[in-house]
Amino acid sequence: MSDELGALQAAVQKNCHIVDARHSGDYTLCIYLLKMREYYRWEKGYPLGADLPRGEVGDWLRERETLWESLEVEPFGELPIGNNYLEPFNTGTINDALLPEGLVYSAGLGNQSRPHFFLGELEARERTDDFDVLISGREHARELTAYPAMSHQGTIFIRRESLRRMLWEKIENWRWSKAENAMARAIACYDFDSNLQLALDQMTAHEMEAVRLHEIGEILAGKQLGDEWHELLAELPHSKVELMLRAVRDHLADSLTTLPALLQEPNVASLHFYIGNLSNMRKHMYPALMDAYNRWVEHNDLTSLETLAESSPAHWSRLGEEIVALYRKRPEQLARSIEALIEEHRV
Repeated sequence: MSDELGALQAAVQKNCHIVDARHSGDYTLCIYLLKMREYYRWEKGYPLGADLPRGEVGDWLRERETLWESLEVEPFGELPIGNNYLEPFNTGTINDALLPEGLVYSAGLGNQSRPHFFLGELEARERTDDFDVLISGREHARELTAYPAMSHQGTIFIRRESLRRMLWEKIENWRWSKAENAMARAIACYDFDSNLQLALDQMTAHEMEAVRLHEIGEILAGKQLGDEWHELLAELPHSKVELMLRAVRDHLADSLTTLPALLQEPNVASLHFYIGNLSNMRKHMYPALMDAYNRWVEHNDLTSLETLAESSPAHWSRLGEEIVALYRKRPEQLARSIEALIEEHRV
C-alpha cells in the first residue's frame, strides 16, 4: 500500500470508527456479537467459513470498544486527496480524483440517518439506464455495518465484497435453524456442501443484478416521492413509523424494477432470496406477496406474482402520495396518523 493510499485508508477508517462509536449500541446484543465476529474476520483477513480464534476475537473486541469510547464525540475528519483535504461527504469530488487511480469511495446516510463511509478498489464502471454504476471489489475501509449497495445523486455503488459477506451471514444465520422457508430454497439452488466458495461466488453474481435493480428502483421512487419524504423521515427517526415508511419506499422501488425483472426470466434462485430477505415489516405490509409466493412454491404457478407485479406500482405510488399529502397537512399526531394510513393500505 502506497503512503498516499495508506493515509487515505486511515482517514476513512477513522470516520468509520466514529460511526461505529456512535451507533454500535443500536443492535441487540446477539446481533452485535455476530456482526463483530464477522467484522473481525474482515479486518484480519480470515476466509469465510474458517474457524476464528475465540480468545483473540475477545481481546480484539475489548480493544475495539475502548477505541470507540475515545472517538464517540469526535467530528468526522477531512480526507487527504492529493495536495488537498476534502470534506468526507463530498463524494463526487473525491471520486473524480480516486476513480482514475482504481479506487472508489462512498459516503452518505443510511437507515435511521446513520452515516456511512467506505473505500474500496474499483472493479468496474458501467453506464446503464441513465445511471452510473460503480462496482467495488476489495475494501480498504468500512464500518461494522457494510451496506452492499447505495445510491447517491444518480450514482449507484455496489460493493461486491460486502454483498458476498452479507450473503454469507444470511447463510450462517439460516444454518442455526435450518427452517424450511424461502431462504432455504434460495440456498438449495447452489452447491454449498461441495464447494462453499464457488457457490458463494455464484450467489453473489446473481444477487448483484438484483441489488442493481433495487437501487435503480430506489432512485426512481425517490423522484416520485420528492424531497418531503426525506424531511418526513428526518422528523421520525428510530420509530416504528420510520420502519413503515422505509418499507413503503422499498416496496415501491421493487415494484418499479426488481420484481418485474425477476419474474421476466424467471430467476428462480433470486426470487427465493428476494422473499427470504424481506423484513418482517415488509411482509406484514404486503401479505398478498407472501400468498402469491406460496402459490408459486406449492403449485408452480407464477400467475399471482405476475398479477401483483402489474398492479403494485400504482398501489405503492398512490400510498406514498397520500403519506406526503398527510405530512403537508401536519395533523396533531402525525406519526399515529401515518401509521393508521399505512395499516389501512396493507395489501
